[in-house]
Amino acid sequence: MSKRGYHHGNLRQALVEAALALITEKGPQGFTLSEAAKHAGVTPAAVYRHFVGRDDLIAEAARQGYEIFAALMEFAYNNGEPSALAAFEATGRAYLAFARKYPGHYQAMFESGLTLNAHPELATVAAKAWAVQETAARQLSHQLPVDRRPPVSMVSAHIWALSHGVVELFARGAPGAQSPYPPEDMLEAGIGIYLRGLGLLPPDS
Repeated sequence: MSKRGYHHGNLRQALVEAALALITEKGPQGFTLSEAAKHAGVTPAAVYRHFVGRDDLIAEAARQGYEIFAALMEFAYNNGEPSALAAFEATGRAYLAFARKYPGHYQAMFESGLTLNAHPELATVAAKAWAVQETAARQLSHQLPVDRRPPVSMVSAHIWALSHGVVELFARGAPGAQSPYPPEDMLEAGIGIYLRGLGLLPPDS
C-alpha cells in the first residue's frame, strides 16, 4: 500500500494528515484508528506508538488547527491596520476563510466533542487565537465612552458566535447551498448591525 502521508519517517504527522482527510470525508466521529492507519499505509499497532487513542489523534489535529487559526487571525488583524474597524472586521472574515480552507482542522477543533479542559495543550494554543480577537475588540471599543463600553470578552464572544453561526449554517456542506446570500455578505451585514447597535458605526442613511 502506498504510504501517502508517510514522509521521511514522520509517522506521527502522517497519521494526523490521514485523520484530517478522514474527518473531512466522514466527520470527527466517522472513522476508526484502523482506518487512519490504513490511510497512512501502516499497521494499526503502529498508531499506538504515537497516540493513546482516537481522541488523542483528533486532539493533535485540533492543536495544529488552532496554530494555523491563530496565525491567520494575526495576519488578518494586521496590528490594527489600516483602522480599528477594518482590523476587527477582518478577524471575523478570517474565521470564515479558515473553516473553508481547513475543513478537517475546523471539525477537529469545533465538532469533535473534545473539551479544552481535558486537553490543556489545546487550551493554550486556542487562547492565542482568541487573544487576537479580544485585542481587536478592545482597540475598537476604546472609541466608545467608558460608561458605554461592553466587556471586551463579550464583544469578542459575540463576533465569534456570529461567525460560527454563519459558518455552520451557510458555509459548510449542503446547507450552504440554501443560503439566499453569500456567507461573506451575511457575516459582514451581521457585524455591521452589531456594531451599529453598540454605536460604533453610524446608522444607515
